[in-house]
Parts: sequence; C-alpha cells; structure tokens
Amino acid sequence: MKKRIIYPIVAVVILLSTVSFKSDFFEIAKQIEIFTTMFKELNMNYVDETNPAELMDTAIKAMLDDLDPYTKYWNEQDVEASKIRNAGEYTGIGASVKTIKDKIIIIEPYKGYPADKAGLKAGDEIIQIGDIKVADFKEDAGELLKGASGTTVDISYNRQGTIKKTVLTREEIEVDAVPFYTLLKDNTGYIVLSKFNSKASSETIDALKDLKAQGANKIILDLRGNPGGLLSEAINVTNIFVPKGELITTTKSVVKKYNKEYFTKKDAVDIQIPLVVMVNGRSASASEIVAGSIQDLDRGVVVGARSFGKGLVQRPKKLTYGTQLKITISRYYTPSGRCIQALDYWNRDKDNNAVRIDEKDFKAYKTKNGRTVYDGGGIQPDIELETSKFSNITTALLKSDAIFSYATQYYYSHQLKKAGDFKFTASDYEDFKKFVKQSGFNFETETEKSFKKSLDVAKKEKFDKDIATTYNTLVAAIDKSKEKALDTYKEEIVNQLTDEIIKRYFYRQGLYDFYVNHNPEVAKSQEILSDQSKYQNLLK
Repeated sequence: MKKRIIYPIVAVVILLSTVSFKSDFFEIAKQIEIFTTMFKELNMNYVDETNPAELMDTAIKAMLDDLDPYTKYWNEQDVEASKIRNAGEYTGIGASVKTIKDKIIIIEPYKGYPADKAGLKAGDEIIQIGDIKVADFKEDAGELLKGASGTTVDISYNRQGTIKKTVLTREEIEVDAVPFYTLLKDNTGYIVLSKFNSKASSETIDALKDLKAQGANKIILDLRGNPGGLLSEAINVTNIFVPKGELITTTKSVVKKYNKEYFTKKDAVDIQIPLVVMVNGRSASASEIVAGSIQDLDRGVVVGARSFGKGLVQRPKKLTYGTQLKITISRYYTPSGRCIQALDYWNRDKDNNAVRIDEKDFKAYKTKNGRTVYDGGGIQPDIELETSKFSNITTALLKSDAIFSYATQYYYSHQLKKAGDFKFTASDYEDFKKFVKQSGFNFETETEKSFKKSLDVAKKEKFDKDIATTYNTLVAAIDKSKEKALDTYKEEIVNQLTDEIIKRYFYRQGLYDFYVNHNPEVAKSQEILSDQSKYQNLLK
C-alpha cells in the first residue's frame, strides 16, 4: 500500500508572510524549511505506516508546551467550544464531566437540566453512550454527549458498583454568570459571579439593582473559584463600582501594538456602596483584574487568599481550515503597576519548571490612597483567611479526587434533610483520614524531591551506601510529617469537603444558600462591612 504524503506547504507560506516583520525572519524561514524536508522524508521512508495528521498534531503540541500552558492550538471543535463558553449558551447534558481513561465521570449535575432529569449524580461513571463503549472510543468521549436540542441518547453508567441505564434528552443550556444572589439579614447584598462570559456585567448590574431595591446598603462580590473569561467584561464589572475614566488594567508586550491601557467607559452604577471582593487560589485572570483594580483604587476590601496569578493575555489568531492558535501576547498589570502573573515560564529552573518569585523579592507598590501593596503574582487580600487557602496537600487531595471520592462515599452512607443541619464532625474527619490512607493517596514534597536528587548524585559518586541509613531515616520523618499535614491543614481541607458534600445533596444553589449562614469567608466579609470605621481604616 502506497503511503499518503502530506506536505505542510500552505502553513509555510502563511507563516512566511506573517512573520516578515520579525528581525529573525531568516532563522524562521530556515527552521521551517528544515522541518518541511524532515517531515517529507519521515513520511516517505519510515518503516511503518505513519499518520501525518497525528504526527503534525504531536509536533505542534510539543512546541507549544515548551512556552506556557495557555498558548494552545485549537481545532475546529475547540474553536466552537470557545464561542459557546463566551456566549454562555450551549446544547448539551447540563453537567460538569471529566474523562478518565475508559469512562466519563459526572463531576456535578446542574439542577433541572438533562443529566439531573435523567437521574445522573456526581460520581456516576458513564461507560456507554448509545452503542459506543467509552473505553473503545479513541477520541474525546465527551463529544458523544453533545448533540442537537431535543435529541435523546441511551446512557449506561456505573454507580457504586451497580450498572444502571437511563435515557438522556439534550437541551439548550444557559450558563449564568451570576448563578446566585441574595440579601443577607444585615442588609448586605451577596452576589456570586462565577464566570466572565458575555453576560457577566449585565447580570451583576441586575443583581445589584435588585438587592438595592430590597434594602441592600453594602455588597459582597464573591469571585472565589471564578477562572476568568472576557477582558471586556472584567472592565465592565469593575465599572459598576468605579467611575468613568479610571485605569483598570494595562497590558505590556514585546509587540508594541499590544501595549494597551484599559479604562472604564461608562457611568458607574454605585461608587459609594461599601464593597468586599472575595477571592481564593482558584480566582484567576479576569477575576484578578477586578480584585486588583478594586484594591488599587481603594474602592473596596479584598478578603480570602492570594488569587491564582494568571496574568497572561491570550488572543486567538485564525489559521487555515477553521483552526486557531490561542497565543499569549502580553501580561496584565494592575492600576498600581503590579504584574498579576505568578509563574515565569521563560526563565525556568534546571528541571524545566516555571519559577515563582521568592517572597523576599516582592516589590512594593502604592494604591490610590497610598496604601502599600505587593506584587508576587496574583492578588494578595487585605484580609487573609486560612479557610480560603489551598496548601500543597489540599491541592494534591483535590487533584487526586480524594475529596471528590470521599464526598461520593459520604453521600451514599449518610442521610441529610437540611443543609443547615450539616456539620463535618471530628469523627467524620478521622474517617476521611482513613479513607485517604486506604486510597493510596500520596504527594511529593519539595523536600522529598531535593533528597531524591541528592541521593541520585550520591549514587553517581558511589556514596549512596554510606548515607543509606540516614536517608531512610529522613524519608521516614518526612512521611510522618506528611501524615501530620492532614491535621495541620484540617481547617482548609474541611472547608473543601463541606463544599463538595453539600453540593451532593442540595446542588450548587444549596451550597450558596449554605454559605449565607455557615461560610467563614462570608461571615468575615459581613463583619468588616458592618463596622464602617474598620472598613474605612482598611482602605487608608
């Protein structure tokens, strides 16, 4: 069988035409020519049949992975998915899912949407969609769940070891930027802004106006867990509380045309109402622009934990055949001049890991009122709370799904009628610790990594036998310290467990209702807003 040879000539021509302004034009042209001839020889002469599309996909991804995590190649499906995220509407099953090897796991079904109506719950493992077994599907199995509104699909899933079946009817899904807002007992308006899609500012304005009509005279804006979105909406949301003409963020790049200043363009809705903005380690990008500008302009108090530190600006560039390159073009800076980006992907350590600025190297900046704030990536709150933090062990527990899996086990072994009755007891936490140990959960500390490197060096120098006993003693001590970490960071871990468990019984809406009376960050925000003297002093 003759091999099909594909030459990336079109891409070469396009690249040559678009990079001609670069001083390193010759080097780019040279490298593209080398790659083209290599690609040709590989396809013609490799011992086995090759798939040019797969090879090219691997080459592109490997090249981009060496830059930063946000510069991505998007195929046609990715481009459409991006449009859907920004629009806030799509057709699907109405659930957050995760694909792992041979199954799709339901992470969170949204109340009243198709997955929920079909009886699917968090922790369910979808193993078959229609006639296709997920384990046999080589591409993204999540695509099988998508389809036109009104169409049905048969689903087989595993729930706690039992195989069940259901029929799911796809619907138009509307994603609210503001999924919840309410008036608290002390006339504090509480607004949850979960994403910066095209509806973010309009929904926040509607919520604010409604709350003020109900008697709200102070506001909590909850940006915890908000991953960001549209830059324009970050400016517009800030503009709700900040006057027209204020600098909100600056972008800086090596390409001059991307160096821009972004100012508020509209009349504010309310520039006087006392404001608290809540953030945590999962508040990123647009969330950090809002929190950073509110802080730098002394418009409100920021409460929680240091935000994620995603201060890199991406812009989609159209390629051929409906594909796009989402490319990092610049960095975000707050009004005071602080860079939001936390990790440096261009000056990596010897293990090729992105470097974080050491705290001793943080630089001081001044807010509008002359308060001192620091850079270092992300937004450091004015009031920091332990319950908002994500230590290394908490992050590892979340990544390993230990907290998610325990919440699933808890749901099927405990009855809970009212969210307000829930309390994660000391005995519950001991049970969680046993669960973690039995699950084989492990995480590697920076100390362990350093010791392992030292041992590798010792082996090369033939000293490993001499230090073996000491090394094993140190490792044992670290293991004990890691076990203690579950107790050291109990407060923040329990906070994550509580959130996950409450969602199982009462959905996300129930979680927000629970926050109103039981969340420590909300309580602290109310405390700050209720004492106007303290509030004003924090801004001086």
